[in-house]
Amino acid sequence: DLPNIGKSFKQDEIFGSVEAIKTVSDLFMPLSGEVIAFNTQLKDRPTLVNEESYTGGWMLKIKISNPEELNNLLSAEKYKEVVGS
Repeated sequence: DLPNIGKSFKQDEIFGSVEAIKTVSDLFMPLSGEVIAFNTQLKDRPTLVNEESYTGGWMLKIKISNPEELNNLLSAEKYKEVVGS
């Protein structure tokens, strides 16, 4: 489930959900902003999220409303430490 274009969210607010084999997980907005696009290909090919996570598997594009929140994001290295990979 993804939100409509024009909907705004605050950082860490739930913006949708993703369903796996045995569970449904909430999706949290990494930055405050307005949804300006969503990936329509995911409706027919939801596996793109896993198969092409850095290219064709994107979910949303947002117009960031508070650029200072970028400082709250983890670096790639820190993220790997958190998720253990």
